[in-house]
Amino acid sequence: MDIPEPEQFQQIFYEHYPIVKRKLYALLRDEAIADDLAQEVFLRLYRNPPDDPQAIGAWLHRVLTRIAYDYMDKKARERRLQNKQEQYYDLQHSPPSGEDVVIQQMEQAEVQEWLEQLPLRDRQALLMKYSGYSYAEIAEELQLKPLLVGTLLHRATNKLRKKMLRST
Repeated sequence: MDIPEPEQFQQIFYEHYPIVKRKLYALLRDEAIADDLAQEVFLRLYRNPPDDPQAIGAWLHRVLTRIAYDYMDKKARERRLQNKQEQYYDLQHSPPSGEDVVIQQMEQAEVQEWLEQLPLRDRQALLMKYSGYSYAEIAEELQLKPLLVGTLLHRATNKLRKKMLRST
């Protein structure tokens, strides 16, 4: 179907708009959003009508469903991002309790003790990795081939993990 004539489009709009809006409202439970998305559905109809004019109802239903789900996905992503930002903000701005500070210091001392038991190269590699060094920088500092850094880090992590499990 080609782009509909204005009169034809107007007739389709008046016939199907209430149904489209009602279905969107049923999915989203927000009349203003349903109204906005219904307009988007008809904008898509105007720009890219279906090939079969007899299938307009099914086409509109498919498009409105996709638009509603896309909208819900977008809102869910926004909520997750906002929650992450709020959690990050809370962690950054809430002072730790005295108990938390003591526990953290004890854990750090314990990790430091386990690190001390590792060979020097393994300890250096792990400390560099968790300090933000790239594999290339670690390889250069430890005079290794860059391809070996991943293996070295993996083995050092396993050694550290074994030491941790033995002491618990």
